[in-house]
Amino acid sequence: MNKFFLQAGALLGAIGVALGAFGAHALKDKLTTSGRMETFETAVKYQFYHALALVLVGILAKEIISKNLTYSGYCFLGGTLIFSGALYLICFTGIKTFGAIAPIGGTLMIAGWLLLFWAVLKS
Repeated sequence: MNKFFLQAGALLGAIGVALGAFGAHALKDKLTTSGRMETFETAVKYQFYHALALVLVGILAKEIISKNLTYSGYCFLGGTLIFSGALYLICFTGIKTFGAIAPIGGTLMIAGWLLLFWAVLKS
C-alpha cells in the first residue's frame, strides 16, 4: 500500500507543478480577468499540501500497519481530487455550482488528517 500512496503523492505533485505553471503563465490573463486567480492558487496549494501528505502516509506505511493510516491516504487522495478538482472546474468553466462539491473534498481532507493522527497515536 505504501507504494500506491507514494506514487499518488508524486503524481499529484507533478500535476500540481504543471498546473501551477500553466496558471501562472498561459492562463494568467484569463484567471485575472475572471477574478479566479485566487481560486486557482488555492486549488494548487491544497493539491501540493496533500501530495506531500500522501508521500508521508506512504513512508509511514512501512513503519505503521494500520487500517486508519490506509483510510487516511484514501481520504487525502479523494479529498484532493474532489476539492481541488471542483476549484479547477470553477476556474475552467466558470460554473460556480461546482463550489458546492468542494466542501466534500475538504471534509475528506480533514478526516485524512484525523485518521493520520489516530493511526500514529495507536502505533
